[in-house]
Amino acid sequence: MTDPMLFNGWAGPLRIMIVGTAAYVVLIFLLRITGKRTLSKMNAFDLIVTVALGSTLATVLLDNAVPLVEGLSALALLVFLQYLITWGSVRSAFMRDLVKSEPSLLVRDGKCLDNAMRTARITQDEIYAALRQQGVENISTVKLVVLETDGSLSVVA
Repeated sequence: MTDPMLFNGWAGPLRIMIVGTAAYVVLIFLLRITGKRTLSKMNAFDLIVTVALGSTLATVLLDNAVPLVEGLSALALLVFLQYLITWGSVRSAFMRDLVKSEPSLLVRDGKCLDNAMRTARITQDEIYAALRQQGVENISTVKLVVLETDGSLSVVA
């Protein structure tokens, strides 16, 4: 006799295989038709939408109380809202300011800007790591280090 906590029959795994495949195919289709922007490097807004998509997909897969059509509707709504917000941010400065952050200058002419680094919560060790990744040996040779809107550090030597 098997423990129901470990195995409760084939209905659950079969449902997950069918619903998971359908949800996955629809999600990929939705992401493809909304364009490359949906899958680009993420800012904070994009990250939130991506996490919401993942959470919704997991709920559709694992919660028997959520019918496939409702789960697919939720995925479609999130992708549509992401598309709508990004479409609006290209056309409206107000919308762009609402969802996008500005890059932050952290180093200028080889000097760390301590207030900017503190505001961005970036340490000198993180700056030095970015410099090493770019092959820069000495911070004094750096013109700029910028914290980009996606969280990456750009180095201009």
